[in-house]
Amino acid sequence: MRLGFSPFNAEMGYEEAFRLAAELGLDLEVPYDLHEVLSLPDAKTLRATGEALGVGFTLHLPFVEMNPASLIPSVRALAEERLKRALEFGEALGAKVGVLHTGQVPVRHPMALSLAREALEKTLSALLPLPFPVALENLALSEEDLLRGPEELKALLDRFPQYGFCLDVGHALVELGPLGPSLYWEALGDRLIHLHLHDNHARRDDHLPVGTGAVPWERLAPRLRGFPATAALEVGGNIQGVRQSLSRLQTLLAS
Repeated sequence: MRLGFSPFNAEMGYEEAFRLAAELGLDLEVPYDLHEVLSLPDAKTLRATGEALGVGFTLHLPFVEMNPASLIPSVRALAEERLKRALEFGEALGAKVGVLHTGQVPVRHPMALSLAREALEKTLSALLPLPFPVALENLALSEEDLLRGPEELKALLDRFPQYGFCLDVGHALVELGPLGPSLYWEALGDRLIHLHLHDNHARRDDHLPVGTGAVPWERLAPRLRGFPATAALEVGGNIQGVRQSLSRLQTLLAS
């Protein structure tokens, strides 16, 4: 498993994040939203710095005020446009994988759900061919999140074999309880290409350091040991949160 961390969740600027990543042998998960909002280094500059320090990248595609499943055609079209720009950014960055949220629906009415699923599939089709691997992330943190449970996400991925799966263990815990991460892994392990690792107390998406919440890490440890792809720590707590999470994972993987 090639591990990285999110500077956004750890509340670090790039200079500090690059130093920590180089020291610990980690990659960075770049938050594209911030590059739309702030004056930050462009993709080629980040890539050059990463190459000099031995730091690679994954990319979190935009999700702030973003709905690729919107029922409003102009809103969905804007989401598609932003995602295409983000994919261009990721290609220039040399991103190993991109992570995509699957959108929301305002009410769980049968007609709204059907139209939202059609809108999402239109967006996913419009992004093809993908310039690098993209993983659809499990959400189901609120009533508005469109897809719920492993089976709904599996059905979508069956229709779109070009995409992979990102298992967010914290999201799975909030949605389905202690068995949630394992249920998603069992259903979609053959499509799994990226992990989001962080902790919470099964009530909300707290992004706590690994080992400080209710995620059943010991149960997940055998799967983590054999995982061949990329993962990102989405933890708060600044430098200490990243160090603490890395230490906990190293202990788990060594046991």
